[in-house]
Amino acid sequence: MAWNPRVNLVAPFRVMHLLELAQAREAAGHDVIHLEVGEPDFPTPAPVLDAGRQALDAGATRYTPAAGLPALREAISRHYAEHFDAVVAPERILVTPGASGALLLASQLLAGPGDRVLMADPNYPCNRHFMALAGAEVDTVSVDASSGWQLDASLVAQHWRENTRLAMLASPSNPTGHTLEAGPLKAVIDQVGQRGGHLLVDEIYQGLNYDSVPLSATALTPDAFVVNSFSKYFGMTGWRLGWLVAPEAAVEPLTRLAQNVFLAAPTPSQHAALAAFTPQSREILEHRRAVLKQRRDTLLAGLAPLGLAPTLAPQGAFYLWLDISRYSRDSQTFCQRLLEEENVAITPGIDFAVRGGEHHVRIAFTTEEARLEEAVARLARFVERL
Repeated sequence: MAWNPRVNLVAPFRVMHLLELAQAREAAGHDVIHLEVGEPDFPTPAPVLDAGRQALDAGATRYTPAAGLPALREAISRHYAEHFDAVVAPERILVTPGASGALLLASQLLAGPGDRVLMADPNYPCNRHFMALAGAEVDTVSVDASSGWQLDASLVAQHWRENTRLAMLASPSNPTGHTLEAGPLKAVIDQVGQRGGHLLVDEIYQGLNYDSVPLSATALTPDAFVVNSFSKYFGMTGWRLGWLVAPEAAVEPLTRLAQNVFLAAPTPSQHAALAAFTPQSREILEHRRAVLKQRRDTLLAGLAPLGLAPTLAPQGAFYLWLDISRYSRDSQTFCQRLLEEENVAITPGIDFAVRGGEHHVRIAFTTEEARLEEAVARLARFVERL
């Protein structure tokens, strides 16, 4: 049987295999500490749950417009105005089935055969895979602490080619947790604009910022495509809801794509998400952000004596990107042994990095602080034996 050859460009997500192994160990009675999956351990905020129940009770289960409930698009627009000082008309917002739905729309609109796409390495692997499925060639640009683990303006200028069509950023980023501040972000916007290209910004972890005020590219330009999600900051992973902000001229073709690709985002989820912007939800979410910051700081302090704390602390998201080269240059084996010997599940860097992933791992601080401290103790025992 012959498949579309582009499917072969999509590598397996190794963390899911590791999750299966971890769950099997749990089923066998082992006490596994899960630091591998990028999902907050907090439940969906109660106001959102209540709104979802009310929507179901009211029979809100029919299709919405392809671009989303008008009331939700208006709420997202107000969110940008109130928290990011950005003017984003509701008409420029498309509600999607998760951020993945937004990435799918953007990739199909902006990338195709013969096009090249710039993005940082390491990066969330699905970003590469969406572009490859669209037929584009992805140029991954190695980043490190010297560029703040971001694709900055100088790197964009250096790696832009004649047929480069799109540059993609992520702030805060997965897996490093690093952000782009206003000055560097504006410099990238200018570089891409001067070359007649498009800019796609992944802001899925926006709001989970620990050392600076959250920033959106929408406050700096009306021309960027911006992806966001209700999964991370808003704690609605399983509700499968995200959105895409697009330049005005792109809304019509994106809506056509949405009509044909997924018809509309889940209706009950959209009604529930209206409550995510209430003061009651905001209070809950900001408390959780403070908890995550404390978890980050606890991990950084515990990893420092092991020589594993990153030289540049992550400013957002809920990940640490650790260089394990003093102990191993095979991150997959390192993670598998750590699970088998100490029952700690973390993610091999080869999931995220085209280059350097073999000596990096990602830790998600998505469990309570006492468990993080226990995980560090187990990790210390493990590396002593290497």
